[in-house]
This record gives sequence, C-alpha cells and structure tokens, in this order.
Amino acid sequence: MKKLKSLGLKLYKASFWLCGKLFNKDHSLIIFESFLGKQYSDNPRALYEYMSIHHPEYRLLWSVDKRYAETFERYDLPYIKRFSLNWMIYMNKSTLWITNSRLPLWIPKPKTTTYVQTWHGTPLKKLATDMDEVYMPGTNTEKYKRNFTKESAKWDFLISPNEYSTEIFRRAFQFDKTVLETGYPRNDFLYTNSDEAAVSNLKKEINLPEDKKVILYAPTWRDDSYHAKGRYKFNLEFDLKQMYEALGEEYVIVLRLHYLVSENLDISGYEDFIYDFSKYEDIRGLYSISDLLITDYSSVFFDYANLERPMIFYVYDIDNYRDKLRGFYFDFENQAPGPLVKTTDALIDVIKESESSDFNEIYNTKAFRDKFCLLEDGHASERVAEEVICHLRNKIV
Repeated sequence: MKKLKSLGLKLYKASFWLCGKLFNKDHSLIIFESFLGKQYSDNPRALYEYMSIHHPEYRLLWSVDKRYAETFERYDLPYIKRFSLNWMIYMNKSTLWITNSRLPLWIPKPKTTTYVQTWHGTPLKKLATDMDEVYMPGTNTEKYKRNFTKESAKWDFLISPNEYSTEIFRRAFQFDKTVLETGYPRNDFLYTNSDEAAVSNLKKEINLPEDKKVILYAPTWRDDSYHAKGRYKFNLEFDLKQMYEALGEEYVIVLRLHYLVSENLDISGYEDFIYDFSKYEDIRGLYSISDLLITDYSSVFFDYANLERPMIFYVYDIDNYRDKLRGFYFDFENQAPGPLVKTTDALIDVIKESESSDFNEIYNTKAFRDKFCLLEDGHASERVAEEVICHLRNKIV
C-alpha cells in the first residue's frame, strides 16, 4: 500500500509538471487559496475582494478542497477543485498564486509564475527554523525545518503586518526575497465593518441574540495533541456549566477553533449560551460582533487589538506550551495586552472586570497597538495588490 501511494504521488507530480509544458501561460489568471482550500477567508480573501473591484482585467479563481465547496458556491465564487486535473492545468497556466499557508512541497512552481505568500498571523510562538523541537505527527524537527525552507524558497513575495514580524519572518523562514511590510489585508475589514449598523446586521445574519454581549473564544492548536497528521485535538478546559451560571444572563460565547482542529465539541444543553462558529468562513466577522476576546497563544489577538476592545488570555497550559512545545518571541506573561488566567473562577472574574472603562489602560493596550498595529489603516489590500500587479505588468514587458 505504501509503495502504491508513493507511485501515485510520483505519477501525479509528473502529471503536474507535464501540464506546465502542454499549456501556455495565461497572464490574466490569478489563483487564490486560503488554509489549504478550506476557507474563503483571511488575507487571500481581502486581496480577492480588492482585485475583483479594482482590477477586472484579471481572471480570479479559488483553489478549493471539494469538501468545503459549499461556501464558494453560496457566494457564487469561481473555483476549481484542489488536486483535480483542471487544478493542475490552471495552477500551471496562472501568472500568480496567492495563499496564506504552505502548499504541498511536491508542487513545482513554474518559473513564469509569481508566488505571493501572505502568511496568517503576527508571530508570538516560535516558527519554522526558530523552533527548538517539533512535536507534530508525521515529521521530526530536522525534516520539518528542511521542508519548510524548501517551500519558502519558492515564494517571491511575503506579506508582513509590521516591522517586528518582518525580522522574524526573514530569519525563521530563511526568506531573502521581497517582504511587503504593509499591514495585513485581512484587517482592512475591521476598519470598514465594525460600526453599530454592521454589527447589528451580522448578528441577525448568523442568528445571535442582539440583546447580549458577545465573547469570542478563539484558541490555537497544540502541536502534541492530535488524532493524526493535520487533525488536532481540542477540549474546552473551562467549566461550561459554571460559565453559564455566572455569565449566561448577559453574555453568549462564540467559539472559533483553529482550522487544524478536527473536534466536534459537545455543547448540548448550552446551545443558547455557546455557539460553535468554527466552520464560519471568516473570523473577521466574528471579531466585529464580539465585545471581548478570549484566546491563548493564537495570533488572533494581534488583529483584534485594532478594535481596541478587551482581551483575556486563558492559558491553563502555559508552562508546557512555553517551555516545551513552542516558546515565545517576547515576554508574553508581562507584555500581553490583557490578563493571563488559568482557572474558570479567574476567567469569570476578569470577564466581569473587562466591563470597567479603564480595563485597557490597566494592561497598556495602546503601547501594544503602537508596536504591532501601526500600519493598519484599512488600505493594506490596496498596497499589496498594487505592488504585485505592478510586478506582473513589468514581467510581461
């Protein structure tokens, strides 16, 4: 079976390469992909939305995992099924790839194709070659780092949200080509769709009660807690009954798990208190409707800081995560823009404290925003798109 799988991969790779020889380049074709084809979201979505309006001369297509095609059909988006024959043809014909996570290593990038890697977050936890040990299934530390840098060598552009990230990305990804330090395109939405009317409309659209405050709980994945390669475990590590009894009259919780987490959490009995939006197409809307964020080590808090709303860090396993799994790039415990708590009791207490008008001042969130959100102004998509389009035009000339 293993030999057959290896042979199949070799044949597929050869077919992909052959498509590059048989089909001419289409200088108007751009391929977008978000989180392995699973979402219509993130930086690729923001760039797609900008380009579809301001550059109608280009043909824009999404690369989509067939299991997640419903979202793209609902939005009437042009797409091709990932790894299909058409996908191999169009990936080779396209003049530009835009994605926010690594493509499979075996995919050869045509010499005439430009590859824009948007990535998907400001780093708190160590990345790629900066990691001391790798605990993910199906790989080891040396192999992981080697494969990562083989992939990053294919990138022509890398988007960075701030100066801090640029320095880390260049080193951790061993990337020496063009970094577009522009702010993140995905955060443009937070400057244009977070007013009272927009929030009210979105709450109605997704059937959330308008008379209650919204807590967004968006934790990250754990490298060493998994079912299989690419499928990670997650448990709610707070007492849901206790949270409901203390907060249920005033709040609802919107749960957004990381795209790598494959759990279907049992929230039966609490459907009017906790809502699982893990499969909702884009977290940006959940940012806008929420009154406060609870997270842990996820990069979501760097984006959420743009809204200037309270943030709480539920870090019940911080010692293991910090000292074994990943490690941090800065003193998270002393510089996080909100309180760090480890128990349900403490979590409830700081949620209630977050209602005070001076909560953000206590945790010096302005200094945090000044460092990490300085470039965010609602125009990052424009800056990235125009730079890349200029590059494409110059290549043709």
